[in-house]
Amino acid sequence: MIALTIGLAVFVGIALGLLGGGGSILTVPLLAYVAGMDAKAAIATSLLVVGVTSAIGAVSHARAGRVQWRTGLVFGAAGMAGAYAGGLLARFIPGTVLLIGFAVMMIATAVAMLRGRRNVTAAAGEHRLPVPKIIAEGLVVGLVTGLVGAGGGFLVVPALALLGGLPMPVAVGTSLIVIAMKSFAGLAGYLSSVQINWPVALGVTAAAVVGALIGARLTARVDPDSLRKAFGWFVLLMSSVILAEEIHLGVGIAAAAITVVAAAVTYVCHRYAHCPLHRLIRPSTSGRAAA
Repeated sequence: MIALTIGLAVFVGIALGLLGGGGSILTVPLLAYVAGMDAKAAIATSLLVVGVTSAIGAVSHARAGRVQWRTGLVFGAAGMAGAYAGGLLARFIPGTVLLIGFAVMMIATAVAMLRGRRNVTAAAGEHRLPVPKIIAEGLVVGLVTGLVGAGGGFLVVPALALLGGLPMPVAVGTSLIVIAMKSFAGLAGYLSSVQINWPVALGVTAAAVVGALIGARLTARVDPDSLRKAFGWFVLLMSSVILAEEIHLGVGIAAAAITVVAAAVTYVCHRYAHCPLHRLIRPSTSGRAAA
């Protein structure tokens, strides 16, 4: 099972490299249900995997000039405080509750992926940094990271784009700095009460890094919009597995059935230009610059 876990970690890294986020969404279920770790050890190990992978990914973005350091460090510092507090608080919360919370985070992430991201076109230096808002957002996102092990990439990117006024490529690059900082802080909080299987953790981390490098190379060959939507539906299905394991089989089956029906309706709706669901499944384009 350990060999299978490490092998699947490569695919987690590929998804992270292609999408720029979402690694923990797959890492926690992989470690909990394939590697057989208990919930808290799985979350702590996921923080290590996501932190290392994000830090390595941030290096290439920084070399390309796609990192706004001031914004990233302010957001990241606030996120680290929240993540460390979340990691400490997690010791008082049952593992089942944490996994259910993680499933809720998966659903929120999947919805964000299916809706897409608003394309902010302001230049990085043209927007005054709203420090109080950035700190508040960083604390909240960091707390979520520390509690449930989700790096929060799909929360950080919109926050940096909308609050920090960063263009999307810079928001993605800067988010990797923030995610790495938050993940390591959350891990530090967990290490005060959780023991990690370091050989397995390092093996999974190395595999995820290899996958992320592969995913980065595949980015130019894969339609990012189609990939994002397919991954969103997959994450929804994965959340139903966790709900079935941690709450009740019927809850998981119901969630999976709703996901399948929603996917079918969305697919059919995309074939008709006047479908009323377009307002829900497509992000607003009012803020986009004319092509």
